[in-house]
Amino acid sequence: MTTTHPLRKAALAALPAALAAVHCAPVVSTFGPLRNRTMPRLSGRGRPDHVALTFDDGPDPLSTPFFLRLLERRGVRATFFLLGSEAHRSPGVVREIAAAGHEIGIHGWLHRPLLLRGPRATYDDFARARDTVADITGTRPTLFRPPYGVMSTAAHVAARRLALTPVLWTCWGEDWTARATPESVHRTVTADLDGGGTILLHDSDCTSAPGAWRSALGALPRILDTCTERGYQVGRLCDHGWPGPGPVDDVHPAGTGAPGRFGR
Repeated sequence: MTTTHPLRKAALAALPAALAAVHCAPVVSTFGPLRNRTMPRLSGRGRPDHVALTFDDGPDPLSTPFFLRLLERRGVRATFFLLGSEAHRSPGVVREIAAAGHEIGIHGWLHRPLLLRGPRATYDDFARARDTVADITGTRPTLFRPPYGVMSTAAHVAARRLALTPVLWTCWGEDWTARATPESVHRTVTADLDGGGTILLHDSDCTSAPGAWRSALGALPRILDTCTERGYQVGRLCDHGWPGPGPVDDVHPAGTGAPGRFGR
């Protein structure tokens, strides 16, 4: 009969906690002030004379077209981080976003915390969203934003394998709450707005209070006016000094090394 050395036994007992700590370590990037100072790339920092305008949680056939029409009237292009499941339900809206010249990134397949997922589930979620959008638009997304803005080590590894660049934001509107108003969204965004920053708004209420998107839509003209008053151009992340998308021909199906069609 063999016995386990006490030190080895202690090390084995501590292993799950150590692995969990490694998995959760990127959570530190969720803290906005620290992230903005020490992780400019992850925060979405770009050209000092430019502000990137981004939207999460779409597409929504009810709300997203209102944002598209407003942006068209203002001559502004933005970056939309789409949920793969919502893109699958509304491919026509995805095509409208792309046809209008907006940039498309992914927000995962489902809006669920990445800390609760292991490496394989994380990779599959990202790959499914990426491939779905690529199938619809013919263009490979290269940008990724995690649900709730919370990354994990598995998320960083999966994003790297899939050639996705994670990007968060420097200011947001807190437009997902039932108490949000156009005035509160404008005030919250512009309080932290500066040149080179990235704005986060939502064009869908699929993970927000019902009808919350109306507050973001109502605030958007004033936000754009404030950017103009401060001398900032407004546009997509790819206009912000970020990499643009690649053609579908350049992409291999997730998990393989051979060319082929998308979809899982």
